[in-house]
Amino acid sequence: MGETAFGIGEGPATRVSLSLPEGTAEAIRARVGKREFSAFIAEAVERELRGQILDEYLADYEVRKGPVSAQARHRARQVFDEVFAEEGEWPAAS
Repeated sequence: MGETAFGIGEGPATRVSLSLPEGTAEAIRARVGKREFSAFIAEAVERELRGQILDEYLADYEVRKGPVSAQARHRARQVFDEVFAEEGEWPAAS
């Protein structure tokens, strides 16, 4: 039997163990409630992954083409967020 590969944000939920400082956990519960705790963490992790993937892309671009200005880097983040929010798809992490 072959294993199905899921992209970021795809597939069934899976249980994982997560340790957080109690103050952080309480702040999350206070903000979103107990029922939305997992969704909040999943969204935060996905945002972090998206940022890391974009950083990897920009670093690769700079190696190939030279430095990227702060303004161009900011615009790249905006475009990246818009494109993948619309398509509901994530690029592959390297």
